[in-house]
Formats: sequence, C-alpha cells, structure tokens
Amino acid sequence: MTQPSLFVVKLGGALLDDATALACTLDSIYALHTARPGSVIVVHGGGSSVDRHLVRLGMPTEKRDGIRLTPPDQMIEISAVLSGRVNATIVAELLARGSSAVGLSLADGFLTSAITTTRFSFNPGRVGEVVGGNPKIINTLLNAGFLPIISSVAVDAGGDLLNVNADDAAAAIARIIGATRLIFLTDVCGILDQDGALISKITAAEVANLIEQGVIHGGMIPKVNNALATATETGIGVVIAGWRDENILARLADGETVGSTILPPSLVRPPSLVLPPSLVLPPSLVLPPSLASAHTTQSARTR
Repeated sequence: MTQPSLFVVKLGGALLDDATALACTLDSIYALHTARPGSVIVVHGGGSSVDRHLVRLGMPTEKRDGIRLTPPDQMIEISAVLSGRVNATIVAELLARGSSAVGLSLADGFLTSAITTTRFSFNPGRVGEVVGGNPKIINTLLNAGFLPIISSVAVDAGGDLLNVNADDAAAAIARIIGATRLIFLTDVCGILDQDGALISKITAAEVANLIEQGVIHGGMIPKVNNALATATETGIGVVIAGWRDENILARLADGETVGSTILPPSLVRPPSLVLPPSLVLPPSLVLPPSLASAHTTQSARTR
C-alpha cells in the first residue's frame, strides 16, 4: 500500500513580516489542506518579531552560527512572541479561510522531548535540541482533519522553556511523524552555486563542499544541515524553496521539481565505473559480435 503524502511546511524569515506574501502562502496552505485534509503540518519561527519585541524591552539580541543566543531572562518573552502572537496570528488567518487550524508548541502532548543543547562550542543559553518525541497528538489531529500549527518552543524534563531553532524544529517534527516531504519556505529560491544559479538537486558531499567554500553560509548552514540530516534519517528528499512563488506548495504536491532538493544517500546513484586506460582493450583486441557469440557458445560447451 502506498504511504499517504504527509507534508511538513516550515515558515519563517521575512515571510512572516510580509503581509501580502504571508497571505498568499496561507492561501496555498489552505488549498493544500482542503485538497488533502490530514496531510499538512506547519512549523514556524518568528525571529524578526522576537527581535522587535526584545528591542522594545531594551534586551540585547545576538545571533551566532545562525542561532539566537537565549539568556534565561529572555526565554519567557521569546515564548510569548512565538507561541503567543505569531502562532495565534497564523491560526487566526487560517481559521478565517476555513481551515481547522490548531495552535501547538513543540511541548504540547509530549510531542517532543528536548534538552538544552550542548552541540556548540559556545554557550547559547536556553537553546533547545529535540532528542525524541511521540507523534500521538499530531496523528490524532490529522486523523480528525485538523491542521496543526506548531511554534518552535519546547520544554525540558524539568519544565523549563527552551528556544529551538525553527529549522531544527521542523526537521524534528518530520522525523517524529514520518513525513513524506519536508519543505523549508525561505527568502531565497533554494540553494545557489558559486555563480548564483539554482541547484535543483544536491548531495551530502556537494553540501559539504559548498559550506567549505563559503558558498553556503550564515543561517543557511543550519537549514541545509538539518535538511540533510532529515533526508539521511528518513530517506525522503527535503526541499528548500522560495515563498515568493504563490503556487509553490501545489506544484510540490503535484510532484514538480521546485527549489532545491537535498537527496538522501539512498537516492544518490554511485558514480559509473570508469576503467583506467591500462585495462581498456585496444580496438584490435575487441572481438566482433559474430566471433564474440561463437566464443561464448564454445566456452559454454567446454564447461
């Protein structure tokens, strides 16, 4: 039996600050949810909204390696923006369109288990890392036809709030629920090469090379690495695409190649075997087809 399509769509970046673009994207999510109820999950960040809120409060904002440094005294404010204002706004807009959207955080219903991350060489503060989870609450909602909208706020075992990078959050949700497609909607049309041309498909080796060269840099590094880790673990292609195409989700759902797809190792063909010159027979020693056939027949008789 073919596995039903299950899409995790990550929203963030400038999209959440562009009212017109956000409206078009939510129209696309509504259309996909309507056409395929129970097949769409949205995960969102909201960094710009957090920045503005912290500035109003006179709190410093710093990012390093694409990650927001999160002092403990800022965590409640970050949660208020992400799980409060941003999540509620997205849910409200989708409800107004007729979608049965439900707002959640990463912590609700034990959807995820998380810890304070230790994977950086610096101390990022209350930055979380998802280490496990239970898809039960999401499956319950999807089976009932709801559209889950998930903020990137988690809770550790002690009940303390954690700020999870939204790309990390989307990748974790895709793994937990066994998604068939993870889609990062970004400010750019996908991964670009040294000349600024779109790369439609890319492998782990090519990703590592572009990071080493500095072509992939800044906030794009965790996005691409998360996509690669998810592709490797789940065996699905992970898409990074631009939100400026208002038909992007419909095109992806119809199987079109859009943006950049990070290929899992299982979908990467090994390079063709090329014999070194020393092992290539010169033309004078290659048997013509008539003699090759006779030689094969004679060899079969003498075995």
